[in-house]
Amino acid sequence: MRLAALLSVIIVLSLAMQLVRSWHAKTKQISPIILVPGDGGSQVEARINKSSVVHYICAKISNDYFNLWLNMELLVPVVIDCFIDNLKLNYDNVTRTTSNQPGVDIRIPGWGNPFVVEYIDPSRASPGSYFKDIGNMLVNDLGYIRNLSIRGAPYDFRKGPSENEEFFTKLKTLVEETYIMNNNTPVTLLVHSMGGPMTLIMLQRQSQKWKDKYINAFITLSAVWAGSVKAVKVFAIGDDLGAYFLRESVLRDEQITSPSLGWLLPSKLLWKDTEILVQSDQKNYTLSNLQQYFIDIDVPNAWEFRKDNEKYQLDFTAPGVAVHCLYGNKVDTVEACTLWQKSQVQKIYNQSFPGVDHTEILRNRDVLTYIKAVLKV
Repeated sequence: MRLAALLSVIIVLSLAMQLVRSWHAKTKQISPIILVPGDGGSQVEARINKSSVVHYICAKISNDYFNLWLNMELLVPVVIDCFIDNLKLNYDNVTRTTSNQPGVDIRIPGWGNPFVVEYIDPSRASPGSYFKDIGNMLVNDLGYIRNLSIRGAPYDFRKGPSENEEFFTKLKTLVEETYIMNNNTPVTLLVHSMGGPMTLIMLQRQSQKWKDKYINAFITLSAVWAGSVKAVKVFAIGDDLGAYFLRESVLRDEQITSPSLGWLLPSKLLWKDTEILVQSDQKNYTLSNLQQYFIDIDVPNAWEFRKDNEKYQLDFTAPGVAVHCLYGNKVDTVEACTLWQKSQVQKIYNQSFPGVDHTEILRNRDVLTYIKAVLKV
């Protein structure tokens, strides 16, 4: 009797294991995603205890952290001066580092959580949507689960890679953690703009064995591989970040204190010294006299930012993983990704989307279809 009962249990367990194997075969584990944002693509929180403020309406003390970026309520006239004073950085050219304004404590919330990069405005107001459409596509069309198979990797986008060492370490750990959480399934890194070169630095530091095990693909959307003329322009007149309600000149006061902007200047690797970056009635500026340009527009620290971070830009070592370079129109040096094909065996795919700009690439239907096709393979 005991033998019969034991045989019965063995048969049941055997059948159960066959069913489990059959179920896994039919429901192939899809590659989990980590979303890495670009400049301005992470939420920023602040806590303040200031002895003085730039305007009498500005608060001096907050009992707890509050949403600083993106907070629409802080971007209205006059109040925006308080916002800029809280977000700007101070540069020390001896230590080659930046610090927050006196009495301002900044933190980047939500490590690992995709919500903080899907919406840079926690209220989910439309102007603050970022990876939202990609996130919704992954969930609704492919069955992804937020905080399990979709993760987020926000960082302090004001600072260049020379001050973001913690991010590179944390991103590697997040990849390994996400891999384990998803039944040891290789991870897809989906990045936008400055998130491309930030993620590349992390990949360059890993062994090929590590990349073969943990990385499925590297999907880049309008990545700033070769730097951009836009960064030159921002130092001069500012950038409204694609928001019609923001004035370039007002935001410039904060933007010119960000070392990351110096990192994004045109790269010597992929721009010629003779290419005109800025043209004026008095003088033309190229890479060869870029330092003088910053002196002329009274932003000398911009050259220091470039010096501190240029070594990261000049190291264009191939990532050693399959890469999908997606870009829209008006892209500087689109051949950047193609250069990697000569130095890695993993395939490089270049795909243009005419008429799609730097931010629209995050929600364009054809781009979403391409991403979906990559993940279904």
